[in-house]
Amino acid sequence: MNIPIISFDEGNALLDWVEFTEALAKGHSLPKAEIGDTFLYRKPDTLLTRSAWIDGMGLAVKTANIFPGNPKAGKPMINGSVSLYSDSDGSLEALVDFHLVTKWKTAGDSLLGALRLANPNAAEILIVGAGTVGGSLIDAFAAGFPQAQIRVWNRTSPKASDLAASRPGTLTAPDLESAVRAADIIVTATMSSSPVINGDWLRPGQHLNMIGAYRPDMREADDVALTRAQIYTDSFDTTLDHIGEFMIPLAAGVIKREDVLADFYQLDRFPAYDPSKITLFKNGGGAHLDLMTSHHVLQKWKVKD
Repeated sequence: MNIPIISFDEGNALLDWVEFTEALAKGHSLPKAEIGDTFLYRKPDTLLTRSAWIDGMGLAVKTANIFPGNPKAGKPMINGSVSLYSDSDGSLEALVDFHLVTKWKTAGDSLLGALRLANPNAAEILIVGAGTVGGSLIDAFAAGFPQAQIRVWNRTSPKASDLAASRPGTLTAPDLESAVRAADIIVTATMSSSPVINGDWLRPGQHLNMIGAYRPDMREADDVALTRAQIYTDSFDTTLDHIGEFMIPLAAGVIKREDVLADFYQLDRFPAYDPSKITLFKNGGGAHLDLMTSHHVLQKWKVKD
């Protein structure tokens, strides 16, 4: 039996952003995933594996090799793959490109949150951060909100200009505060350890969607933003006790655990858009999303001909 090896370009050409969010929602209707992470170190290098098993879907192990010295030699800092296994007998079903799965999982996760919470007629979308994820977010949100004008802000404005120039129709935002105030949807994808979004800038009807913070010491929004908003996330398990966006205000008593109202396993609790409310969504990721993504990629690959 030939095991398919699905490359980035091959898989990327098969996928559609809105259809993909529907696949993520369907994946969360199955039994809750069992997940586990492992880390191995050889300073300064890291081997990270993220594993997930969803009864009725299958198993996946996502491997990431992080070699910080690679860019100096003109090589990617991160490499890896996703091994997808059969739910019925554990046999290997496919190897899927690491970067493909990461791209679609990360941006698609946030798009699903926005499609459930944000103004469906949003006219202005602000992407905060002009890295690789920022580019994926432009693609995803342009598909999910095709009528909206997308703008990009970055601490270093040349990076924002370069990213905007690579996506026709995208504009830059020279001032963060005024851009946040004007936007209907704000999506943050920064590496900041301290908040870049001030809650006093927000207004009713806006949706704040955050990706960047992934460590216990990282945040992208301040306490005011959390106390003013209705809060949702993709996974209680990967966010509440692991990421500073929630850990820090929870420890300080600024918010309580019950203030995070629902995750994707409770999509029926995500309310219809309310112009009188501010909604906040935290994208925490997780191996279960890698499994759902790679499974969807494989299903599209099987019917590509």
